[in-house]
Amino acid sequence: MKIERIDLIHISMPLVSDFTTSFGSQRQRDCIIVALHSEGLVGWGECVATNDPGYSYETVHTAWHILRDFLVPAMLAQDLQEPEQLAAWFKPVRGHPLAKAGLEQAAWDLTAQRDGRSLAQKLAAPYAAGPRSRVKVGVSIGIQPTIMETLGVIEGYVAQGYGRIKLKIKPGHDVALARAARAAFPDLPIMLDANSAYTLADAALFQQLDDLNLLMLEQPLGYEDIYDHSQLRPLIQTPLCLDESIHSADHARTAVALGACDIINIKPSRVGGWAEARRIHDLGVQAGLGLWVGGMLETGIGRAAQLALASLPGFNLPGDISATDRYYVPDITPPFSLNSEDSTITVPTGLGLGVAVDLKQLTAVTLRREQLRG
Repeated sequence: MKIERIDLIHISMPLVSDFTTSFGSQRQRDCIIVALHSEGLVGWGECVATNDPGYSYETVHTAWHILRDFLVPAMLAQDLQEPEQLAAWFKPVRGHPLAKAGLEQAAWDLTAQRDGRSLAQKLAAPYAAGPRSRVKVGVSIGIQPTIMETLGVIEGYVAQGYGRIKLKIKPGHDVALARAARAAFPDLPIMLDANSAYTLADAALFQQLDDLNLLMLEQPLGYEDIYDHSQLRPLIQTPLCLDESIHSADHARTAVALGACDIINIKPSRVGGWAEARRIHDLGVQAGLGLWVGGMLETGIGRAAQLALASLPGFNLPGDISATDRYYVPDITPPFSLNSEDSTITVPTGLGLGVAVDLKQLTAVTLRREQLRG
């Protein structure tokens, strides 16, 4: 498939409510939507780099530069057979996984449409079992002003049918919050996400969580660290999950070799795309790790691709892929809804991503757009 044109579309959308982590608060989310055109088909992708360099060094502005001036020129007029080719085309560009993942997602969408398959079916092709039709999901709750307000938010999501809750924590907003949540919801699967806000010197604090039967403690230490996590893991009973530390299958192998984690949160954008995410999935299955798919406040375009990945057989924990109305009303695709009876979201079965982009709404939230041709 000759890549004839690539559109870059910088959009900005308000979140339904503030989303606060140890990095800070966010109410308006920018990202870049990409569209690959070939043989009358359009493949859609989402670069999740956003307004500030908190979670990642990439922002929407740096990603636009890398996409426009380096990655898109490396693709235009190329003969795309399979998405795995992009790794070689992008090799001269070091880093910038979020930018690369946006284009790779669009390539997966485009080639799945060509093949007459859903993205979930295409990703699951190497496995004997086909993709799941539904994916278990939970919801991530940002830091609230008070513990009581947090409990109220949890109650609301439980009432909607969410079967797993993730609470963001930071120093001074951690143990008391976790104890209150467990007391109020004794049987609810609860996990904590620190987003790299602590150090190994805080091990005693994490030991105070050991009697709460938490699902996991996610990324408590440095965002580039694997070694200190390997030192923390034997000191605590709560299962330890890595997120920001895992940027590739090489990092995942290192984490396994050092015994640095029990679980990996695989965000396809963080690791540069769905091909690398699938490699980490396979490595995690071989190592007997817990695996789940994390989220980056995606629109329906990115959410459809997350669901396709999460439908693979090795993902054994609920993902952060909550219903669309959790974040955007309206979205730029038809909404994804929670199946409240079992806390799942249905995986799209249409060709490619299996979602239609609302072009009128996309235009309404567009800040700038550029068409690039070979």
